[in-house]
Order: sequence, then C-alpha cells, then structure tokens
Amino acid sequence: MRIHLTSVFVDDQRKALRFYTEVLGFVKKVEVPVGEALWLTVVSPEDPDGTELLLEPSGHPAVKPYQTALVADGIPAASFAVDDVRAEYTRLRGLDVHFTQEPLEMGPVTTAVFDDTCGNLIQIVHTN
Repeated sequence: MRIHLTSVFVDDQRKALRFYTEVLGFVKKVEVPVGEALWLTVVSPEDPDGTELLLEPSGHPAVKPYQTALVADGIPAASFAVDDVRAEYTRLRGLDVHFTQEPLEMGPVTTAVFDDTCGNLIQIVHTN
C-alpha cells in the first residue's frame, strides 16, 4: 500500500494552482472540470508519477472552521520534504512568501512553516 493522493483545501483553485506551481515549483498533473470546481492536482517535478496533491475546493461547511482552527493553533495542513530548509526558506522569502515559523532545528529535523495564501499553513522539513 502507498499514498496515491492527498489533498489540501483551498479557497481559490486558480490562485492555489499559481502558488503551488509558480512559487513552490510543483507541476500540474490533472485538471478536469467537475461541476463548478475542478479535479486539480499537482505533483513534484522530481517524481511526476508519485503522490498527487489535490487542490480541493474549500466549499464544504466544515472546512472553514477546520482551517481556521488549524491556522490559529499554528498547525500545518501538509508537510513537504526539501533538501535544505534554510535554502528553501531563503528562496521562498525572496518570492514574498510569509513564514509563520522560521527554520527551527528540532533534534534530527529542521522545519519551517509558511502561509500558502489559500487558507493553509504548510510545513517544509528535512532530516539533518
């Protein structure tokens, strides 16, 4: 068994697609109209056949309170592996990405957390 698909709820799919591709560097994998929304996924360019991230519309009534609670408590909705958190932090800060947690070493890992502009906090992590 392996993870095929995971998702983050986003308040604007087009805005999310721009952020996740143009800023974070993912590539669009699937875009299929589903009513007024899209089945819209991105993947890592390093693993185009790997796990897909669904940019899922946040229209369900339970999503907003859930997202608000996670953000208020500083809890990331997703975690992405990077080769070097400090280098990625510097690159993303140069693109005006807002971080809620600067790089922090915690034993064998270093993490940082940023706002994805679509309702989520996202963590980047690497093992030291």
